[in-house]
Amino acid sequence: MQEKASVSSLSQSAELRHDWTVAEIQSLYDMPFNDLLFRAQAVHRQHFEPNLVQTSTLMSIKTGACPEDCAYCPQSGHYNTGLSKEQLVAIDEVVKSAKNAKRTGATRFCMGAAWRSPRGKDFPVVLEMIKAVKNLGMETCVTLGMLNDEQADQLKDAGLDYYNHNLDTSAEYYDQIITTRTFQDRLDTLARVRDAGINVCAGGILGMGETLNDRLGLIKELANLPEHPQSVPINQLIAVKGTPLEDAKQLDPFEFIRMIAVARIVMPKSYVRLSAGREDMSDEMQAMCFFAGANSIFYGEKLLTTENPDMNHDLELFARLGIEPEGGTPETNPCPRKLAEEQAQIEQAVSNQQGKKAAPLFYDAAN
Repeated sequence: MQEKASVSSLSQSAELRHDWTVAEIQSLYDMPFNDLLFRAQAVHRQHFEPNLVQTSTLMSIKTGACPEDCAYCPQSGHYNTGLSKEQLVAIDEVVKSAKNAKRTGATRFCMGAAWRSPRGKDFPVVLEMIKAVKNLGMETCVTLGMLNDEQADQLKDAGLDYYNHNLDTSAEYYDQIITTRTFQDRLDTLARVRDAGINVCAGGILGMGETLNDRLGLIKELANLPEHPQSVPINQLIAVKGTPLEDAKQLDPFEFIRMIAVARIVMPKSYVRLSAGREDMSDEMQAMCFFAGANSIFYGEKLLTTENPDMNHDLELFARLGIEPEGGTPETNPCPRKLAEEQAQIEQAVSNQQGKKAAPLFYDAAN
């Protein structure tokens, strides 16, 4: 008979480790479902407000004709997916989209370009896009492919907050998905981003025909980076017609939720983001993911070129769950907790200032 786990053992403090083994991660994954989610939620509450979710918006700033052969991607020039090639969008369009994203409560604006690496003539324009979005008071994130040291430094100088570069899958399964760049190429770009002082956004995709061992291997690679990624997007494959993975079998929802919980436990301080694939998730599945430790989503109708749940539906789901976006709902209804925190900070600042004014100008030398 299996020994029952105690509440104290399930809610133990999360360790910040970088030496996880696949066997250790599998031992977490194999826990009874309720025990796994209880532990993940306990870890989550040690580091985050449990009923706040960070919201980002993602915009494709250059679409299609990518030279990479990622088997899941409709933007690859290697496949006929019916996607039209588009040039780099104008800065004004980016600013317009970012303003709308901020109005709806997004705190981070992400920009993606279908490149192997940034192009010389376009890269300066992207740097200006970053500066323009930063001027709106939003966090910025870009995904532009592989970077060299100079490009990483230039992005940092432009004010970039996050750089997204996913590992996609395990090192062992990687060449079944991509052949035009290596797994080490991805690790090298992440190292350059870290060295430049930019926050790392790195995750992967589940449901590409990989084994459970591959999924656990992906989590191991992320958790054993020199620093845990500040943001970990976990994608559920969207099988796009025309790509090699168009007939991929959809992952069992409970397997996906377990992976969210495991990611939360082994990377306790990282934001775990529900990314691509939410359009195919039921409200109940998403709710379980939030309970398992997911605390970030993408707002908006599109994720680059694929469908995403309508923002109003997300807000309705949040309301049903008692969850609030970190940046508040649209401007007419800002986040109550955020307002309360800001008010408390103002009151504390006033109190501190009054205390300084009341202090004597000279000390009493007689005592």
